[in-house]
Amino acid sequence: MDRLQSMRVFAKVVEQGSFVRAGQLLNMSNAVVTRHVADLENHLGTRLLNRTTRRLSLTETGHAYLERVVQILQEVEDAEAIASAQSKKPAGILRIYSNVGFGQLQLAQLLPQYAEAYPDVVLDITLGDHSVDLVESGLDIGIFIDFQKFDASMIARQIAVCEVLLCASPAYVKKHGEPSAPEDISNHVCLNFSYDQLRHYWPIASKGDGVTNIPVRSRMFSNSGDVLRHSTLAGMGIMIRPSFALGDDLATGRMVRLLPDHHLGQLSIVMVYPSRRLLSAKVRSFVDFMTDRFPQPDSDPWLACKDGRLM
Repeated sequence: MDRLQSMRVFAKVVEQGSFVRAGQLLNMSNAVVTRHVADLENHLGTRLLNRTTRRLSLTETGHAYLERVVQILQEVEDAEAIASAQSKKPAGILRIYSNVGFGQLQLAQLLPQYAEAYPDVVLDITLGDHSVDLVESGLDIGIFIDFQKFDASMIARQIAVCEVLLCASPAYVKKHGEPSAPEDISNHVCLNFSYDQLRHYWPIASKGDGVTNIPVRSRMFSNSGDVLRHSTLAGMGIMIRPSFALGDDLATGRMVRLLPDHHLGQLSIVMVYPSRRLLSAKVRSFVDFMTDRFPQPDSDPWLACKDGRLM
Protein backbone atom coordinates (compact mmCIF):
# COMPACT_ATOMS: atom_id res chain seq x y z
CA MET A 1 0.00 0.00 0.00
CA ASP A 2 0.92 3.66 -0.33
CA ARG A 3 2.90 4.33 2.85
CA LEU A 4 2.11 8.05 2.85
CA GLN A 5 -1.60 7.26 2.56
CA SER A 6 -1.24 4.75 5.39
CA MET A 7 0.32 7.49 7.53
CA ARG A 8 -2.67 9.75 6.77
CA VAL A 9 -5.06 6.96 7.76
CA PHE A 10 -3.14 6.22 10.97
CA ALA A 11 -3.14 9.91 11.97
CA LYS A 12 -6.87 10.20 11.27
CA VAL A 13 -7.65 7.07 13.32
CA VAL A 14 -5.78 8.53 16.30
CA GLU A 15 -7.44 11.93 15.83
CA GLN A 16 -10.93 10.38 15.77
CA GLY A 17 -10.21 7.63 18.27
CA SER A 18 -12.07 5.23 16.00
CA PHE A 19 -11.44 3.17 12.87
CA VAL A 20 -15.08 3.59 11.84
CA ARG A 21 -15.18 7.41 12.14
CA ALA A 22 -11.81 7.71 10.38
CA GLY A 23 -13.14 5.56 7.54
CA GLN A 24 -16.25 7.71 7.21
CA LEU A 25 -14.19 10.91 6.96
CA LEU A 26 -11.74 9.36 4.49
CA ASN A 27 -14.48 7.64 2.48
CA MET A 28 -12.97 4.22 3.18
CA SER A 29 -14.44 1.01 4.53
CA ASN A 30 -13.51 -0.09 8.04
CA ALA A 31 -11.61 -3.05 6.51
CA VAL A 32 -9.46 -0.78 4.34
CA VAL A 33 -8.68 1.52 7.28
CA THR A 34 -7.73 -1.48 9.41
CA ARG A 35 -5.50 -2.85 6.67
CA HIS A 36 -3.64 0.48 6.30
CA VAL A 37 -2.80 0.56 10.00
CA ALA A 38 -1.90 -3.14 10.05
CA ASP A 39 0.39 -2.68 7.03
CA LEU A 40 2.18 0.17 8.79
CA GLU A 41 2.70 -1.95 11.90
CA ASN A 42 3.95 -4.88 9.84
CA HIS A 43 6.34 -2.63 7.95
CA LEU A 44 7.69 -1.11 11.17
CA GLY A 45 7.72 -4.42 13.02
CA THR A 46 5.99 -2.96 16.07
CA ARG A 47 2.52 -2.23 17.44
CA LEU A 48 1.36 1.39 17.20
CA LEU A 49 -2.13 1.07 18.70
CA ASN A 50 -3.60 -0.87 21.58
CA ARG A 51 -7.11 -1.96 20.61
CA THR A 52 -9.96 -3.03 22.84
CA THR A 53 -13.63 -3.37 22.04
CA ARG A 54 -14.30 0.01 23.65
CA ARG A 55 -11.30 2.23 22.98
CA LEU A 56 -7.99 2.78 21.20
CA SER A 57 -4.76 3.99 22.75
CA LEU A 58 -1.29 4.68 21.40
CA THR A 59 1.63 2.55 22.46
CA GLU A 60 4.83 4.33 23.52
CA THR A 61 6.24 3.71 20.04
CA GLY A 62 2.96 4.89 18.54
CA HIS A 63 3.24 8.22 20.41
CA ALA A 64 6.74 8.83 19.04
CA TYR A 65 5.76 7.72 15.56
CA LEU A 66 2.62 9.88 15.46
CA GLU A 67 4.63 12.96 16.36
CA ARG A 68 6.89 12.47 13.35
CA VAL A 69 4.01 11.47 11.05
CA VAL A 70 2.16 14.71 11.81
CA GLN A 71 5.29 16.71 10.90
CA ILE A 72 5.80 14.74 7.69
CA LEU A 73 2.18 15.16 6.59
CA GLN A 74 2.37 18.90 7.26
CA GLU A 75 5.56 19.22 5.22
CA VAL A 76 3.95 17.30 2.36
CA GLU A 77 0.92 19.60 2.50
CA ASP A 78 3.18 22.66 2.49
CA ALA A 79 5.17 21.33 -0.47
CA GLU A 80 2.00 20.65 -2.44
CA ALA A 81 0.73 24.15 -1.67
CA ILE A 82 3.99 25.68 -2.90
CA ALA A 83 3.94 23.59 -6.07
CA SER A 84 0.32 24.46 -6.71
CA ALA A 85 0.99 28.16 -6.22
CA GLN A 86 3.98 28.10 -8.55
CA SER A 87 1.94 26.34 -11.19
CA LYS A 88 -0.36 29.37 -11.23
CA LYS A 89 2.02 32.31 -10.65
CA PRO A 90 5.44 32.56 -12.33
CA ALA A 91 8.00 32.28 -9.54
CA GLY A 92 11.25 30.55 -8.65
CA ILE A 93 14.46 30.00 -10.62
CA LEU A 94 14.12 29.76 -14.42
CA ARG A 95 17.18 28.03 -15.90
CA ILE A 96 17.79 28.88 -19.56
CA TYR A 97 20.50 27.61 -21.90
CA SER A 98 21.13 29.62 -25.05
CA ASN A 99 23.40 29.63 -28.06
CA VAL A 100 26.24 32.07 -27.27
CA GLY A 101 25.70 34.50 -30.13
CA PHE A 102 21.94 34.65 -29.74
CA GLY A 103 22.23 34.91 -25.97
CA GLN A 104 24.74 37.76 -25.99
CA LEU A 105 23.31 39.79 -28.83
CA GLN A 106 19.55 39.21 -28.71
CA LEU A 107 18.38 37.40 -25.57
CA ALA A 108 20.30 39.86 -23.38
CA GLN A 109 18.17 42.68 -24.83
CA LEU A 110 14.94 40.86 -24.01
CA LEU A 111 15.63 39.57 -20.49
CA PRO A 112 15.12 42.95 -18.74
CA GLN A 113 11.65 43.16 -20.29
CA TYR A 114 10.81 39.66 -19.03
CA ALA A 115 12.24 40.40 -15.58
CA GLU A 116 10.11 43.53 -15.27
CA ALA A 117 6.97 41.63 -16.23
CA TYR A 118 7.69 38.70 -13.86
CA PRO A 119 9.50 40.04 -10.77
CA ASP A 120 9.17 36.78 -8.81
CA VAL A 121 11.21 34.80 -11.36
CA VAL A 122 14.99 34.54 -10.85
CA LEU A 123 16.84 34.11 -14.16
CA ASP A 124 19.76 31.67 -14.38
CA ILE A 125 21.29 31.96 -17.88
CA THR A 126 23.95 29.64 -19.34
CA LEU A 127 25.47 30.25 -22.78
CA GLY A 128 27.19 27.66 -24.96
CA ASP A 129 27.58 26.33 -28.49
CA HIS A 130 27.51 22.61 -27.68
CA SER A 131 24.61 20.20 -27.49
CA VAL A 132 23.07 19.78 -24.05
CA ASP A 133 20.53 17.49 -22.37
CA LEU A 134 18.07 19.86 -20.71
CA VAL A 135 16.64 17.31 -18.27
CA GLU A 136 19.99 15.86 -17.25
CA SER A 137 21.42 19.37 -16.77
CA GLY A 138 18.46 20.60 -14.74
CA LEU A 139 17.52 23.23 -17.35
CA ASP A 140 14.02 24.48 -18.07
CA ILE A 141 14.42 25.93 -21.57
CA GLY A 142 17.01 25.81 -24.34
CA ILE A 143 17.44 28.19 -27.28
CA PHE A 144 19.44 26.55 -30.03
CA ILE A 145 20.64 27.20 -33.54
CA ASP A 146 19.41 24.32 -35.67
CA PHE A 147 22.82 22.64 -36.00
CA GLN A 148 22.93 22.15 -32.22
CA LYS A 149 21.50 18.77 -31.31
CA PHE A 150 18.84 18.21 -28.65
CA ASP A 151 16.74 15.29 -27.46
CA ALA A 152 14.08 14.45 -30.03
CA SER A 153 11.56 13.88 -27.24
CA MET A 154 11.69 17.59 -26.36
CA ILE A 155 9.09 20.08 -27.56
CA ALA A 156 10.78 22.31 -30.16
CA ARG A 157 9.31 25.59 -31.43
CA GLN A 158 11.00 27.59 -34.15
CA ILE A 159 10.94 31.23 -33.08
CA ALA A 160 12.80 32.77 -36.04
CA VAL A 161 15.17 32.20 -38.92
CA CYS A 162 18.24 34.19 -39.85
CA GLU A 163 20.46 34.48 -42.90
CA VAL A 164 24.23 34.09 -42.85
CA LEU A 165 25.70 37.22 -44.44
CA LEU A 166 29.08 38.31 -45.82
CA CYS A 167 30.51 41.38 -44.09
CA ALA A 168 33.64 43.50 -43.99
CA SER A 169 34.75 46.81 -42.53
CA PRO A 170 34.71 49.99 -44.65
CA ALA A 171 38.50 50.16 -44.23
CA TYR A 172 38.92 46.70 -45.76
CA VAL A 173 36.63 47.56 -48.68
CA LYS A 174 38.47 50.82 -49.30
CA LYS A 175 41.82 49.03 -49.40
CA HIS A 176 40.90 45.81 -51.22
CA GLY A 177 37.72 46.67 -53.10
CA GLU A 178 34.26 45.14 -52.89
CA PRO A 179 33.45 41.79 -54.53
CA SER A 180 30.83 42.11 -57.26
CA ALA A 181 30.17 38.37 -57.69
CA PRO A 182 30.54 35.29 -55.45
CA GLU A 183 33.59 34.13 -57.44
CA ASP A 184 35.43 37.29 -56.40
CA ILE A 185 35.51 36.06 -52.78
CA SER A 186 38.33 33.67 -53.73
CA ASN A 187 40.58 36.70 -54.30
CA HIS A 188 39.93 38.15 -50.83
CA VAL A 189 41.21 37.39 -47.35
CA CYS A 190 38.60 35.48 -45.31
CA LEU A 191 38.15 35.20 -41.55
CA ASN A 192 36.53 31.84 -41.03
CA PHE A 193 34.71 29.75 -38.48
CA SER A 194 36.53 26.56 -37.61
CA TYR A 195 33.72 24.24 -38.73
CA ASP A 196 34.98 21.59 -41.17
CA GLN A 197 32.28 22.31 -43.73
CA LEU A 198 33.42 25.95 -44.05
CA ARG A 199 37.20 25.67 -43.91
CA HIS A 200 37.81 25.43 -47.65
CA TYR A 201 34.55 26.44 -49.36
CA TRP A 202 31.72 28.86 -48.65
CA PRO A 203 28.34 27.74 -50.10
CA ILE A 204 27.08 31.08 -51.40
CA ALA A 205 23.49 31.25 -52.65
CA SER A 206 21.41 33.90 -54.37
CA LYS A 207 17.65 34.29 -54.50
CA GLY A 208 17.41 33.37 -58.17
CA ASP A 209 20.18 30.80 -58.51
CA GLY A 210 21.34 27.73 -56.64
CA VAL A 211 24.26 27.33 -54.28
CA THR A 212 27.83 27.74 -55.51
CA ASN A 213 30.74 26.43 -53.44
CA ILE A 214 33.34 29.18 -53.58
CA PRO A 215 36.95 28.31 -52.63
CA VAL A 216 38.15 30.63 -49.87
CA ARG A 217 41.57 31.74 -48.68
CA SER A 218 41.32 31.89 -44.87
CA ARG A 219 43.78 33.92 -42.85
CA MET A 220 42.16 33.08 -39.52
CA PHE A 221 40.02 30.28 -38.08
CA SER A 222 38.10 30.56 -34.81
CA ASN A 223 35.13 29.03 -33.06
CA SER A 224 34.37 32.46 -31.54
CA GLY A 225 32.19 34.89 -33.44
CA ASP A 226 33.49 37.72 -31.24
CA VAL A 227 37.11 37.05 -32.18
CA LEU A 228 36.20 37.05 -35.87
CA ARG A 229 34.08 40.20 -35.48
CA HIS A 230 36.85 42.21 -33.81
CA SER A 231 39.33 41.12 -36.46
CA THR A 232 36.85 42.09 -39.18
CA LEU A 233 36.27 45.51 -37.64
CA ALA A 234 40.06 45.99 -37.63
CA GLY A 235 40.07 45.52 -41.41
CA MET A 236 41.74 42.11 -41.41
CA GLY A 237 39.36 40.41 -43.85
CA ILE A 238 35.85 39.29 -44.80
CA MET A 239 33.73 37.27 -42.38
CA ILE A 240 30.41 35.45 -42.49
CA ARG A 241 27.96 36.20 -39.67
CA PRO A 242 24.35 35.31 -38.80
CA SER A 243 22.04 38.29 -39.17
CA PHE A 244 20.99 38.06 -35.50
CA ALA A 245 24.64 38.56 -34.48
CA LEU A 246 25.22 41.78 -36.39
CA GLY A 247 23.83 44.01 -33.66
CA ASP A 248 24.10 47.60 -34.87
CA ASP A 249 27.34 47.07 -36.83
CA LEU A 250 25.50 47.60 -40.12
CA ALA A 251 23.37 50.51 -38.89
CA THR A 252 26.36 52.45 -37.59
CA GLY A 253 28.49 51.69 -40.62
CA ARG A 254 31.12 49.78 -38.69
CA MET A 255 30.51 46.96 -41.17
CA VAL A 256 29.10 46.80 -44.66
CA ARG A 257 27.21 43.89 -46.14
CA LEU A 258 28.89 42.42 -49.20
CA LEU A 259 26.99 40.82 -52.08
CA PRO A 260 23.62 41.94 -50.63
CA ASP A 261 21.68 39.65 -53.00
CA HIS A 262 23.54 36.59 -51.71
CA HIS A 263 23.80 34.66 -48.46
CA LEU A 264 25.27 31.45 -47.05
CA GLY A 265 21.98 29.82 -46.19
CA GLN A 266 19.48 30.17 -43.36
CA LEU A 267 19.59 29.03 -39.77
CA SER A 268 16.60 28.29 -37.55
CA ILE A 269 16.47 29.57 -33.98
CA VAL A 270 14.62 26.96 -31.95
CA MET A 271 13.20 27.15 -28.42
CA VAL A 272 13.16 23.75 -26.69
CA TYR A 273 11.49 22.62 -23.47
CA PRO A 274 10.62 19.22 -21.95
CA SER A 275 6.83 18.92 -22.21
CA ARG A 276 3.62 20.71 -23.20
CA ARG A 277 1.79 19.08 -20.30
CA LEU A 278 1.89 20.50 -16.79
CA LEU A 279 4.33 23.28 -17.65
CA SER A 280 5.21 25.33 -14.62
CA ALA A 281 3.99 28.92 -14.73
CA LYS A 282 7.55 30.26 -15.01
CA VAL A 283 8.28 28.12 -18.10
CA ARG A 284 4.94 28.88 -19.69
CA SER A 285 5.42 32.60 -19.09
CA PHE A 286 8.80 32.59 -20.86
CA VAL A 287 7.53 30.49 -23.78
CA ASP A 288 4.65 32.93 -24.26
CA PHE A 289 6.98 35.92 -23.85
CA MET A 290 9.34 34.71 -26.59
CA THR A 291 6.44 33.76 -28.87
CA ASP A 292 5.06 37.29 -28.54
CA ARG A 293 8.47 38.78 -29.40
CA PHE A 294 8.81 36.56 -32.48
CA PRO A 295 5.30 36.45 -33.99
CA GLN A 296 6.52 35.34 -37.45
CA PRO A 297 8.79 32.36 -36.81
CA ASP A 298 9.43 31.70 -40.52
CA SER A 299 10.85 35.15 -41.24
CA ASP A 300 14.18 36.81 -40.51
CA PRO A 301 13.28 39.60 -38.03
CA TRP A 302 16.82 41.00 -38.03
CA LEU A 303 16.78 41.71 -41.74
CA ALA A 304 13.34 43.26 -41.31
CA CYS A 305 14.85 45.59 -38.70
CA LYS A 306 17.62 46.50 -41.20
CA ASP A 307 20.14 47.14 -38.42
CA GLY A 308 20.21 43.77 -36.69
CA ARG A 309 18.30 44.98 -33.64
CA LEU A 310 14.88 43.84 -32.59
CA MET A 311 12.12 46.44 -32.60
